[in-house]
Amino acid sequence: MKPLIILIILSFLFSFQSCQQPAATVNDMQSLAEILKPDLRLSVYITAHTVNQIFTTEQGRRETVSVLHCNGITKVYFEVYRSGLVIPTELIKCSVAFLKENGFEVVGGIATVPGTNFGVAQEGPLTWFNWQNSKTQNDLRKVMEDSAPFFDTFIVDDFLCTADTSFESKTAKGDRSWSEYRRSLLTELSQSIFIKPAKEKNPSIKIIIKYPQWYDRFHLFGYDVLTEPKIFDGVWVGTETRGQYTQRYGFVQPYEGFINYRWISTLAGDKIGGAWFDHGDCTDLDFIEQAYQSVLAGAKELVIFNFDSFLTGHPGHHLLRQDFEILANLAKSIAKNPVQGAVGYKPANSDAGGDLYLLDYIGMFGISIVPDSKYPENSKVIFLPTQAAADPEIFAKIKMSLNNGAKIIMTTGFIANANEGEKIARLAEIKWPLLPLSTIAETIFTEGNLQKLKFPLNMDYQIIPEKANTLLLTSASHPFLVQNNNKTISVLNTHTFSQQDFDAVGEVLLSPRQLGLLELPRLWVNTIRATFLSQNEPILDAPSRVSMQQLSDQSFVIHNYNQENTVINVQLPLAGNYIDGFSGKPIITEGKELKLTMAPRSRIWVKSLHSQ
Repeated sequence: MKPLIILIILSFLFSFQSCQQPAATVNDMQSLAEILKPDLRLSVYITAHTVNQIFTTEQGRRETVSVLHCNGITKVYFEVYRSGLVIPTELIKCSVAFLKENGFEVVGGIATVPGTNFGVAQEGPLTWFNWQNSKTQNDLRKVMEDSAPFFDTFIVDDFLCTADTSFESKTAKGDRSWSEYRRSLLTELSQSIFIKPAKEKNPSIKIIIKYPQWYDRFHLFGYDVLTEPKIFDGVWVGTETRGQYTQRYGFVQPYEGFINYRWISTLAGDKIGGAWFDHGDCTDLDFIEQAYQSVLAGAKELVIFNFDSFLTGHPGHHLLRQDFEILANLAKSIAKNPVQGAVGYKPANSDAGGDLYLLDYIGMFGISIVPDSKYPENSKVIFLPTQAAADPEIFAKIKMSLNNGAKIIMTTGFIANANEGEKIARLAEIKWPLLPLSTIAETIFTEGNLQKLKFPLNMDYQIIPEKANTLLLTSASHPFLVQNNNKTISVLNTHTFSQQDFDAVGEVLLSPRQLGLLELPRLWVNTIRATFLSQNEPILDAPSRVSMQQLSDQSFVIHNYNQENTVINVQLPLAGNYIDGFSGKPIITEGKELKLTMAPRSRIWVKSLHSQ
């Protein structure tokens, strides 16, 4: 059947369906939220200072209920302490009762940051606690004991971490590394300050730990993703990527929210829960993109920080209300058909070397990359950044995967730091040892011509091919991507960030600068993407900042994160009829080829009608 005829038929069907009236008309967000709650729910976090402002007056309480209802929020996180402000128990009691009477589920919350005469601030770059000090421990324990009786569930916000370097902490650290000391300390204090005191006062209470989004640096500041999910009752995850083009929160890539949530889910198991994002440094598009990546990662609850922004207003709220039903439908599908693809191996508490946050950038190349804390022995495509070198048995696992027919992509940082790196280099058909390479490439070869990059490419090591083929080359004749002869191993000469990059600009947690990786020409991006390709997958032809996440039902979601119209082409595994799962509108293909011009910051969900 010709494409034009198919378009006419599908357009008619879509128009007919869109005119049908639902069995029960839903005229407001509150009613819609109650209906969709099994698939996706919206929650909001109210900080202690806002609690103290709005719950002390009748007008404030009334406005709170109205704002929550009109935004479809059915669950409230009620904070009892932040920055020295402790909410009195009587205000907690009456406020929680008020919210429950008005139909909201209520969860307690605490932000563990110091305040005047409360705890002891750390000696370090950020406003965190010195957790070794007994005053910090006693003050927080008292808050938990006083507030636990009023809640069924309680969450500990981002700041269960420390960078304290005081004499007190140095003495307690002894011969251990800072990471070892801090992880041990905060695992123990999680029990003695939060979990045990709360459950002594309220045996049925469930305590949740919420992780921030800076996953590659957790272990440095005391977050232990191996021990903490075992002792807490629930695990919530930060997906607050905010603005990718701005320095305020660190040039964070939108794909990071997906990586962080999915990676932690491999450690938390059934305890994984809500995704948490905020308004800071967000346009309306930044805000809603956080919601989509959270849902794609598997979240069935979106916790929005914080309620103040609903009082003052933010343009992202309109988009969230407008897309809520679409997001809920996506969440329902993801629950049955999670995103799959190449697996990036990052063991718990592993150092990243010069590959900090590299997984985020791989996702922004249009590669459907999913992270795992355990070696993905059944995966057909495996990505090994420097973090994977923390596995002492990695060489044997690589051999096993190759024998099973897998393709492996690894970085130079991984090979240089891995056990039996010489044997791995031999498999990759490159020279050992990998020599350090302090170079910055500002120009590269593409289609025989030199191209200047907007931001330079950093490389940590020199690749000298022995039998491997060079696929991408910088102007200084340094290979950026090589592949062995049987095309089973590819090596990327990457450098995103290292500790030195953080130190150079005084950054502690987030990306310290913009990278040339995302300025690579389309041909380079396509070449890198091709090394990750598995059989019977759609083949994407697109520039960077276009992501493609493949669901297990063979559908896929494409986001254009660029700020201009972007032409993309997709070679589909099968010819057939396709629709956009977000809008329900038909997608026209020419045989197995899909050609799209995507608007800036837009998305499409390509679904086959045969799989409906």
